[in-house]
Formats: sequence, C-alpha cells, structure tokens
Amino acid sequence: MNPLGCNTRNRWQVSDTTANLVRPPVTPRLVTLSAPPKQVTLDLARTAMIVIDMQNDFCHPEGWLAGIGVDITPARAPIAPLSRLLPALRGAGVPVIWVNWGNRKDLANIPPSLLHVYDPEGHGVGLGGALPVHDAHVLEHGSWSAGIVDELAADASRDLHVDKYRMSGFWDTVLDSVLRNLRVDTLLFAGVNMDQCVMATLQDASCLGYDCILLEDCAATTSPDFCAQATVYNVRQCFGFVTSGDECLRAMHDGAA
Repeated sequence: MNPLGCNTRNRWQVSDTTANLVRPPVTPRLVTLSAPPKQVTLDLARTAMIVIDMQNDFCHPEGWLAGIGVDITPARAPIAPLSRLLPALRGAGVPVIWVNWGNRKDLANIPPSLLHVYDPEGHGVGLGGALPVHDAHVLEHGSWSAGIVDELAADASRDLHVDKYRMSGFWDTVLDSVLRNLRVDTLLFAGVNMDQCVMATLQDASCLGYDCILLEDCAATTSPDFCAQATVYNVRQCFGFVTSGDECLRAMHDGAA
C-alpha cells in the first residue's frame, strides 16, 4: 500500500487493487485555557495557528507604515510573545500558517475601493508603490515589504504560507481548503492589525464554522485603543474566545507535566 496525501492528518493508502480511505487515527492532545469568563478545553491535534500580517511594511521601522508617519510600536508588540509561543506550538505539532498581504505586481485583482484604503488622496505611496529603501514595493508578493519580520522567521520545513488580497484571509484565497486538508477545527489568531485584518479573518472563520480563539497579547493595532477594546469585546460576545499566548504556553506545559 502507498500513501496518498500531503500531510499525515489526511491520507489514504492505495495500491493497484485497493484504496483504503480510512485516515490515520490522531491522538488527542487536550489543553485547558483560561479564556475569561470561561475555561476552554481544546485539542491541539485539531488546532492551527494563524499569524496575520507580521510583515516588514507594517512592523519594520523602514516599512511602509512607518514611512507614512505611523508609530509602529504597537505593531511590534506581538513579536516577543509570538517568539515564545510559535516554537512551542510547532513542537506540539500545531501547524503555523502565515497569512500575509502578497499582492500581484500588476494589482489586477485589487479594486479602487481597496487602493483607496492605502492611498486615500490618490497620489501617495500606496499598494505597489516604491519604498525608498530595499528596492521594494508596498505589500507586493516576493518583495522585502511583504516579507515576515526577521524576528519571526518562519520555519521553512513545516510552516505554511497563504497570500491574501483583502482584509480577510479567506476572501479569494486557499486558506479554507488548506485548513480543511489539515483537518483542523480550532484556530488561534495573532497578528496585526487586530481590529482590521485579524478581526476580518477571524469573523469569516467563525462564519465558516471554525472555533476561534484570539490571542490578545499576540495581536495588536496601530488604531486607537478603543478599536482593540471593541475587537476583544466582539470576539468574546459573538465570534469565539479571548486568551493569551502566555496562557497557551502555561496550558501546554501543564498538559505535558
């Protein structure tokens, strides 16, 4: 019998005369988190980590956001907690998926309404615009601008990457099919901006039937504080649960003890 499937979670066994459609059993790895006002138990074997837009253009001092005068200090806040959490999640077998802006060079699928978000006056440095450093173009696939910040370098041997073209990582992307092929149903969310791309992706995930958990210390926004407060409130109220990356680490450590 020969295996068919790009990951061990969703794999057949076949031969010239037989197809065994029974997937391999997956051993549950249960952890219990404090996610006020509740305790939440989840299965790490059915969980994926979604990291959104921790990119140079948003989080690096020479990126687009800093270049237009935005204080990127809040956008860098998730770097330290994610640096602690991601290796532990990988070690527990949890897939890490980087969902980042990665636009086409010709912007052929980007409508004026979205171009306006990044260049409201129509003559600034918006999507695809040239940055003064790194010979890079704003949020262009393959450019320095769209790359993950160095402090959070992806694990090339196991992490997955999905380019997005809207605030939501699900719109016009392969994210949903990747997650379903991994056979996961619980998603941890991190990244920037919490009230924009993180929230839009989390909300769509909830509508698609995923269980959603926002890691508050691993997500941030350069918007006013009330935007983050409203996001946390709405996730708790309507779309899932809120905890922290450090709480995940504690739960995994206790679960392994």
